[in-house]
Amino acid sequence: QVQLVESGGGLVQAGGSLRLSCAASGSAFSINAMGWYRQAPGKQRELVAPITCSGSTNYADSVKGRFTIARDNFENTVYLQMNSLKEEDTAVYFCNIDCLESGSLRYYWGQGTQVTVSS
Repeated sequence: QVQLVESGGGLVQAGGSLRLSCAASGSAFSINAMGWYRQAPGKQRELVAPITCSGSTNYADSVKGRFTIARDNFENTVYLQMNSLKEEDTAVYFCNIDCLESGSLRYYWGQGTQVTVSS
């Protein structure tokens, strides 16, 4: 079993910055892709940014140029640096990983961390 622990959410004014972290722990697993999703009230969960094990990244159009995803493969941690935050970035942010665990491909979600951007 793999556990994901997120941190770094909070309340920030528009134009401010936050950095989210998500650390994976467990035994006998290797992580493939990692990513961040978000879900605003009344909306579907959407992909914000994925990152492959080799470090290739992609971003939702709404966050390009403002958010940066990075990972530390030694620490099994993925980060999301969020700059120039807007009110529309307000959501619960979830990290997600897919990994090989005891020979099987599995997907895990973090518990979610609230990001609130005020005007």
